[in-house]
Amino acid sequence: MLVKNKVVVVTGAGSGMGREIALELVRRGAKVGMVDFRAESLAETAKLVNAAGGVCSSHVLDVSDAAAVAALPKAVEAKLGAVDAIMNNAGIIQPFVRINDLELKDAAHVMAVNFTGPLMLTKAFLPGLLKRPEAHILNVSSMGAYAPVPGQSVYGASKAAIKLFTEGLRSELLNTKIGVTVVFPGAIATNIAANSGLVGMDADSDAAAAQKTTPAPLAAKAMVDAIEKNKPRICIGSDAKLMDRLSRLNPVFAANLIYKQMASLLK
Repeated sequence: MLVKNKVVVVTGAGSGMGREIALELVRRGAKVGMVDFRAESLAETAKLVNAAGGVCSSHVLDVSDAAAVAALPKAVEAKLGAVDAIMNNAGIIQPFVRINDLELKDAAHVMAVNFTGPLMLTKAFLPGLLKRPEAHILNVSSMGAYAPVPGQSVYGASKAAIKLFTEGLRSELLNTKIGVTVVFPGAIATNIAANSGLVGMDADSDAAAAQKTTPAPLAAKAMVDAIEKNKPRICIGSDAKLMDRLSRLNPVFAANLIYKQMASLLK
């Protein structure tokens, strides 16, 4: 599905990959319904979109808020028209602690934003998408869905849930005109730690600095390309591609390798 003249909803559009996705979409002629829980960040993205000559609408809400999500399709349609695609990009990480030290409220918050949010968005928009001549759903999972990171076990579980949810959704929609894509980004240059409320995390730690990151604009381009080429699955970044292969061939070795690189981030 070419995105030109289509209406696409993007969650997490206030910064990072979400902002770059919105900009990539408008460069290709799409209209974008931008969703984020931070009004100021969303306003900054809107300014950039407007400066690029794009058309957008802004919707300040938490994707884990069931009532707000249920009302979103009508709100976007009122401003931009019928929605043709949704990109469930919003996500947070957990505090870098072992399961034994992870508060249940923090685990529940990660699952609510990373899994329940996309589930609710999908259910809210799916009836309308089924009526469109063509449509698409893209869900952002993570390399952490298949390559376990110490201190991010619940985050990985939430992204593994997105993986299976998206694959199941694609199977259910095979006989429709809705394409479905699951995305596995590796390390992307974004501010996800700050957006997750981890103000004390040292982004310049040896482990973090050692990770080669993919620029957010390149990740955004890859995701929009995936929609236009109707790809069911993509990995973004050399790290995600390598660990995808390695975790299939030798999952224990892959897990041990990641532990050696990332264990220093554990508190």
